[in-house]
Amino acid sequence: MSTHPLAEFYASAAPGPKPLGRRRAGGQFKVVAVADLMANHENRPSMSFDRRPFYKISLVRGRSRVEYADREVEIDGLGLWFATSRVPYRWQPHDANQTGYVCLFTDEFLLPVKGGIVLDELPVFGPSACPVLTVSEAEAAALAAIFEKMLLESGSGYAYSQELLRAYLLELIYYGQKLRPDLVPLPAPTAAGRLATQFAELLEQQFPLVAPRQRLALRTARDYADALAVHVNHLNRVLKEATGHTTTALLADRVAQEARQLLKQSSWTVAEIADSLGFTDTAHFCHFFKRQTGAAPGDFRATVAV
Repeated sequence: MSTHPLAEFYASAAPGPKPLGRRRAGGQFKVVAVADLMANHENRPSMSFDRRPFYKISLVRGRSRVEYADREVEIDGLGLWFATSRVPYRWQPHDANQTGYVCLFTDEFLLPVKGGIVLDELPVFGPSACPVLTVSEAEAAALAAIFEKMLLESGSGYAYSQELLRAYLLELIYYGQKLRPDLVPLPAPTAAGRLATQFAELLEQQFPLVAPRQRLALRTARDYADALAVHVNHLNRVLKEATGHTTTALLADRVAQEARQLLKQSSWTVAEIADSLGFTDTAHFCHFFKRQTGAAPGDFRATVAV
């Protein structure tokens, strides 16, 4: 991982040098106006579909597309979206008429103030969350005010500017979380709830697959039960009650999601994808993929290419 991931981002995302500022022990932070990123839009190469070693919050206005994991979301107007280092993404503006703000930061930047908060456990940064939220004009104005405070403070010489920026960033994160329509107060976690959470975390730790030689460490329901030190029947019962799906079904869904992503974004052969995902042969993988998605791997890749 680069020692200056945000500097690398600006080197690739916008023409000309973009000063990052001093790197502090407390992590890295940067906020910029989208208009600055859109300079020379026609002559700048498209953003690559990849994982970045930082978190990103964007408020954008215009026509664009967000590609996130194996999903695509069209923005026609206002959109607020969140990205983490765990999931590959790409922002594709349809034209140069884009405005708004982008904020990038590393997890270490919030360590002094976030206490026991784990960013990837917040719904707005969760792997199953829709990364793009539709916002109203009033909500966009409130969000823009936070971004503007960040921009103003980033250029100040105030001794406690980092503390202010952390406060503004937390305000931005929780305001965005407030806009999630599906959020409800969470009850105190039960033993079963903790086990379901541990399973979900362990499942996500198996991904992403970044090279054909990489293999899934855990593949079956029994593998996960053994790793969590519980009986496979107990794990299955807990997950069925918590999610409505069996352990096997949840594993199949996540493997199919990774397969779609690899077929869409990588140049791996179908055989390489099958091997990395733990299938004994390509035919078994093709049968699995068609059962999960309704299309053969080759047909799915051809449709995406078109």
